[in-house]
Amino acid sequence: MAGPAHTRGLEQELIHPHSEPHMQKASARADIPAELTWTLDDLFPTVAQWDAELAALDAALPTVQPFQGRLGDNAATLLACLDAVEQLEQRFMRVATFAHLRNAEDGTNPAHQAASARVGALGARLNTAVAFVDSEILDLPDGVVEHFLAQEPGLAPHQVPLRDLLETKPHRLSPDAEKTLAELGEVLGSPYLVYNRAKSGDIQFAPFQDANGVTYPNSVNLFESTYEGHEDVSVRRNAWASFSAGLKAYNNTFAATFATETKKNVVLGRMRNYASTEAYLLQPHKVPPALYSNILTIIQAELAPHMQRYARLRRRVLGLDKLLYCDIKAPLDPEFNPRISYDEGCKMILEALAVMGPEYCHFVRRALSERWVDRANNIGKSSGAFCASPYGVHPYILITWADTMRNVFTLAHELGHGGHFSLAMQHQRFVNMRPAMPFVEAPSIMNEMLLAQHILGQSQDVRMRRSVIMQVLGTYHHNFVTHLLEAELQRQVYALAESGQPITASVLNQRKGNILSKFWGDTVEIDDGARMTWMRQPHYYMGLYPYTYSVGLVASTAMAIRVKDEGQPAVQRWLNVLMAGGTLKPLELMQAAGVDMASPQPIHDAVAYVGSLVDELELAFPA
Repeated sequence: MAGPAHTRGLEQELIHPHSEPHMQKASARADIPAELTWTLDDLFPTVAQWDAELAALDAALPTVQPFQGRLGDNAATLLACLDAVEQLEQRFMRVATFAHLRNAEDGTNPAHQAASARVGALGARLNTAVAFVDSEILDLPDGVVEHFLAQEPGLAPHQVPLRDLLETKPHRLSPDAEKTLAELGEVLGSPYLVYNRAKSGDIQFAPFQDANGVTYPNSVNLFESTYEGHEDVSVRRNAWASFSAGLKAYNNTFAATFATETKKNVVLGRMRNYASTEAYLLQPHKVPPALYSNILTIIQAELAPHMQRYARLRRRVLGLDKLLYCDIKAPLDPEFNPRISYDEGCKMILEALAVMGPEYCHFVRRALSERWVDRANNIGKSSGAFCASPYGVHPYILITWADTMRNVFTLAHELGHGGHFSLAMQHQRFVNMRPAMPFVEAPSIMNEMLLAQHILGQSQDVRMRRSVIMQVLGTYHHNFVTHLLEAELQRQVYALAESGQPITASVLNQRKGNILSKFWGDTVEIDDGARMTWMRQPHYYMGLYPYTYSVGLVASTAMAIRVKDEGQPAVQRWLNVLMAGGTLKPLELMQAAGVDMASPQPIHDAVAYVGSLVDELELAFPA
């Protein structure tokens, strides 16, 4: 219901794309050509108008107070209150998105930082103002809510969130305690805030030189979008040394934020009488615990041998005596690695997504041509990529374009999020726009699968096929390895915290190193930089987000095969599911699309598919 208004719809889905060699020097935001940036006019034409709406929304918070103590009077009163809360949260999402996007485009700007802080404070006040709603509904006698739903047709859009709320009844605290937690919302969100501020505004990386003495600047975006996949081993490894040293300087700071976030969730889970912190964090995911455990256990066990084969192939093709962690994303055929301009990438994506039909492609064309995408590389810009979808406006996509094929796949991914929420906004009310987290990544990864199918279907050229296969393997590596091993670290860290063990930089480095060593075996050398990779991702501050990438990849792997085999009927099922928004639980959405995620079989099938890709790549790079 009222829920965490200050976070609803604003989850940053960050992608750290694989890259190709392309030097890009970051400029000041003011020096970036407008056509490379997004325009936020559709949210608020001016900062002054945003400021006025922020003040107006703050002044409107008391409008829900007349409903306090009256939600059990009748169905009409409950409906009026829920509609009022929905309007406040919808307005908040718009003002919060504006501040979030400005801060993402340049987190070093003091005005952007201040605006984000104001939004955080307003979100806490909004949560406090509506905190009584959930408590009063849960205090109603059994059967009253169901009676009101049957009596008042206007409550139909609120049916799903109401039933979700009733499921939390055994875990609710007293109204006063719930109000206090709501008032502390800004404080409880501070670990994520501190992490982001340090990463985007404070952390520095020393310049480095390649084997020829050429000096390169370094930053999070430059490393992750350019150097990590550079063909020159001296550039790649020296950039890695610079990057690792920069992370090392913040090792204890980031460990403290990670530990605070972890302990916060452990305490909240215990306060609410959940069996474990994982049970507490999985509640809003609306999936059986078996899915979470199957994803973590099956993929790690069955995927490791395939990825170790891939690592051995990499070492052989690259001609290295040992494969360092920073070599995992090096291009295997750099000469067949042409730079792809933004316009060329857009054309490729539109052709690949034509199978999705005219309405979906109309959205994609608008997103690519009407400045809904920010693709510049500037100082202070958020790393990776994400899609924000403010209700009633349109999605916005952030990416740092470096003329690589990986950029094309990443942009297709974010357009998958945008297309999903664009359709959901057209067919669902605000309260039903977003599905639970385990489904969120399926539409985005589905677009990557369709892009790969399209490119592979266009050519039988060996070099082209193996190039695309490596991109697809990059997608699986990103979701089945990077994010899945994040989830494994979470699983271990929460177990440690629940047993009262301290969470320090040393513990996190050791645990992460052990997880990587177990997965890669003796095929990849795990150095100090690899042990600190937990510092690179914000997902640890988003509950149990990391494992959901693998859920999405499993579902989209199965769905892409169905689209290839069945054609339009499968596409229409998928579009219907996207339109459904959050009206169904994740497994119900996938079932409606034709994928049975209640069974572990799709997980086995997806991992086997990765194995088949490695098989083909081994044939394409004969010894």
